[in-house]
Amino acid sequence: MSEHGALENLTVLDLTRVLAGPFCTMMLADMGANVIKIEIPNGGDDTRAYPPFREHNLQGERESLYFANLNRNKKGVTLNLKAPEGKDIFKKLVQKADIVVENYRPGVMDKLGLGYEVLKELNPRIIYAAVSGFGCYGPYHLRPGYDILAQAMGGMMAITGPKGGGPTRAGSALGDILGGLHITIGILAAVNARTITGRGQRVDVSLMDSVIAATENTALKYLESGQIPPRMGNRYAAVSPYDGFRCKDGVVIIACGNQKLYNKLCNEILQRPDMITDPRFADMPGRLKYQDDIQVVIEDWLKDKTMHEATDILLAHGIPAGPILDISQILADPHVKEREMFVEMDHPTLGHITVNGCAIKLMETKPAVRTPAPALGQDNRAVYQGMLGLSEAECAALQEKQVF
Repeated sequence: MSEHGALENLTVLDLTRVLAGPFCTMMLADMGANVIKIEIPNGGDDTRAYPPFREHNLQGERESLYFANLNRNKKGVTLNLKAPEGKDIFKKLVQKADIVVENYRPGVMDKLGLGYEVLKELNPRIIYAAVSGFGCYGPYHLRPGYDILAQAMGGMMAITGPKGGGPTRAGSALGDILGGLHITIGILAAVNARTITGRGQRVDVSLMDSVIAATENTALKYLESGQIPPRMGNRYAAVSPYDGFRCKDGVVIIACGNQKLYNKLCNEILQRPDMITDPRFADMPGRLKYQDDIQVVIEDWLKDKTMHEATDILLAHGIPAGPILDISQILADPHVKEREMFVEMDHPTLGHITVNGCAIKLMETKPAVRTPAPALGQDNRAVYQGMLGLSEAECAALQEKQVF
């Protein structure tokens, strides 16, 4: 395995805050990019004040674990982009960088005189990536964007929730995470395009677009049938049985995605070969129509079994299955541990903490959690002196003027 990071040749200027943007730059940093997180001098990223908190860090102060998780592996500087000196410093950084990532409302960077049209003149190779609620064009582009709005307006909430129940937001900020993933993919595509054209470009990602893309075939169902897809709980409109089923200590998922698996379930598990030839269940449309009847039979078989006992039996017969795990069970799961989806590290003020691991597993240039999230402005001297050649006196004067 190489000791190199896959993106170690890229320098990223990270103007993002909260979740979608920082999730993107966290992934880039995990994969080795030199990410410089630029925050406003007073207060910094909003998430420094977001829970969960460690109520008493090593200095006896309350500190955000939310921020620590999303901003590991990044250098941290402060910069006032409204100040003329701050604009000048940022422009000089752009000349030495590969990528700028921001998640302001569209138009904010242009008003600051730091939009893409200005920056590309300074560095034609710069990749300028923006993730916002509704993108940089379209009738809604100036609207404020939040995860719940993206889930609502992108169609995810309309298809999520119990049968007969109301629209439901996903339990995590799925719109932000999807936006963060899409902007990361867009940036990496632009990096590759730059090797072809020699030029950077603008990358525009909308949270609403990202959620729409994740609703997969919902639009096709409606366009073909004219029917609004209903909320179905854990069921899937295309396949049955494909659902969560109650057992002795929880719920187990059984996913029979084709006729062969359904036949195995009936013959080998349920001991009900008659359910294969029963006209109600003979084909997928019938099984979708009579899912409640199938559920009764499956849950009767499960009633005296635990989630893990049922899963083991089903898997032994080649039927896809697994328990619904809560976070305490996930943290203890041996597969999750081996895949390093949670990483323990030492933080200079929080002490010993656990952060999320990187879901991308590159076998040669392995992503890693190397350094803790920065204190506000902790790398000002290292970045401004190291990258721009500012003297200590110049840094002190700029700090006195609250430029950083």
